[in-house]
Amino acid sequence: MNPFSLKESLGLAKASDNKGVVIIPPFVFLERIGKAIKKAELGAQDLFWEEKGAFTGEISVKQLKSVGTDYVLIGHSERRHKFDETDEMVSKKMSAAVKNNLSAILCVGETKQEKDSGRKEEILTMQLNIGLSQIFFGQRPQPKILIAYEPVWAIGSGIPETPESALKTILYIKSFVMNGYNYNPAVLYGGSVNSQNLESFIKYSDIDGVLVGGASIKKDEVKKMISLIKN
Repeated sequence: MNPFSLKESLGLAKASDNKGVVIIPPFVFLERIGKAIKKAELGAQDLFWEEKGAFTGEISVKQLKSVGTDYVLIGHSERRHKFDETDEMVSKKMSAAVKNNLSAILCVGETKQEKDSGRKEEILTMQLNIGLSQIFFGQRPQPKILIAYEPVWAIGSGIPETPESALKTILYIKSFVMNGYNYNPAVLYGGSVNSQNLESFIKYSDIDGVLVGGASIKKDEVKKMISLIKN
């Protein structure tokens, strides 16, 4: 739900306003931030799969597009684990986004228990298979889908996955999607990314970017990360 105010959101957006950056603010600030940014693109934190109907509190794809949204985050771990969002719900949201020409960022990742029990690839495979099950990759133009690998145990913990392990997992995701769907997705890493560890991830060309959480609401951190990426 951060940041809390429009003023704070606009300040962070302006600090982040660079080519190759997607700014994903709370719903209530989308329109104002969309008008304020010049180089970055605008993303939403979630959507609902129905275009209209009695779904109090939900946001439709058409509503997002009406305020200039380019990207949408789908299946974030907090949605899955705090709001009981299932893989099937994620699949419906992915389909709605792609049908309406939004770039969809599909979030996948394992819990600590799943990691410790050796089930990481099993969990990722299931999340990818169901999440992508309603997407027709043969259409032209091809749908724009990104995958964000966010190990649940690393989010907000201050303890990220090691870059080497993250790279190995991202290569697995890329191989799985290419072999299964003949689609080459950009894959991001998310999980306690900040200015101190950013370079250790983006030095690998197969890690196509990062999904930044807590550090993204600290203006100094944002400026440092933008500077590192540009250099």
